[in-house]
Amino acid sequence: MTSITKMITGAAALCLLVSCNENRAGSGGSKTALQTYPTMSISEQDVTLESVYPVTIKGKEDIEIRPRIDGFIDDIYIDEGAVVTAGQVLFKINSPQAEQALETARAAVAAAEAQQNTALLNFKRMLPLSEKNIISNVQMETYQYAYNSASAAKAQADAALKNAEATIGWTSVTSPVSGLIGSVPYRRGSLVNSQNVLTTVSNVSRIFAHFSLNEKALTRFLDNLEGETQAEKIKNAPEITLTLSDGSVYSEKGRIETITGTLNITTGSAGFRVEFPNPQGRLRSGTSGRITIPRTVEKALLIPQKATFAQQDKVLAYQVQADSVVQRVISVIATTDGKSYVVTHGLSKGDRIVTDGIATLRNGQKIIAGE
Repeated sequence: MTSITKMITGAAALCLLVSCNENRAGSGGSKTALQTYPTMSISEQDVTLESVYPVTIKGKEDIEIRPRIDGFIDDIYIDEGAVVTAGQVLFKINSPQAEQALETARAAVAAAEAQQNTALLNFKRMLPLSEKNIISNVQMETYQYAYNSASAAKAQADAALKNAEATIGWTSVTSPVSGLIGSVPYRRGSLVNSQNVLTTVSNVSRIFAHFSLNEKALTRFLDNLEGETQAEKIKNAPEITLTLSDGSVYSEKGRIETITGTLNITTGSAGFRVEFPNPQGRLRSGTSGRITIPRTVEKALLIPQKATFAQQDKVLAYQVQADSVVQRVISVIATTDGKSYVVTHGLSKGDRIVTDGIATLRNGQKIIAGE
């Protein structure tokens, strides 16, 4: 074999080797290694959900104390935060007008009584003359009418006196209920009238927590309670926990007492009133807090929140189908722990979903489903 022939044969062999190597490299480079993702099969379980709402706290009775007459404050018998009983005197008002009216009424009663006695005396004096026909019946009736008129004037004066006595009684401002005294903005010597609030008295033997729900939330809340009527649903509502503004949990449980029958036109919401016992007087009217209403969901589909992602206003999860994943739009309710969702729509019992690493997935991607 000549040197030229050897060179041609070697070059052909080299080309064949390079071609084979390229084919092997191309075949190996076209394969993409599948990644393993953790997954879970959705099962049913009972879950307790909690709804939290801010509330304002008021006493069973919050009474504004106002004077019923004009005058100057003579005495203040209580202090802020004091405990008072129904009927206890709180303030003394000096009202010269009321005193003048009382004296005038007493004088009017005395005058009316004198006129009545005079008319009665005249009637009795003329009665024997009428019986002897010395005076006519018309004259006798005149004396009778005079006495009747004087009696009516006396009754009117008595009524005016009672009114004046009641008015002078208003100079002593009393508490209509038992409770705690609020702020006292006025001091001795202050000129006050019926427009001024002298203080407030809060009956805090029982406390009411007020909150509201919009129409949609109200419907959902009632639908989750047993009973046919609203009254039955309220009766079957669970006990409620109150958390105070400092984060402490109040020891007594409360219950929903009423739900307003109509929605507020301005806010479109219904008001709720939750009653809490307050035997130790720890709760004060005007404070704030939040209530927690539990709800048990039977056979709930629970998934971790990290298994979901948001897209615009939708929540999605990746469902495993064979060796691929498919995006599913789901409806969820957040649980109390903030780590899980209860699925209400979009997935079913037994469906398998990817539970972690979903940021690296895309719809239709093939994966290896891990446990």
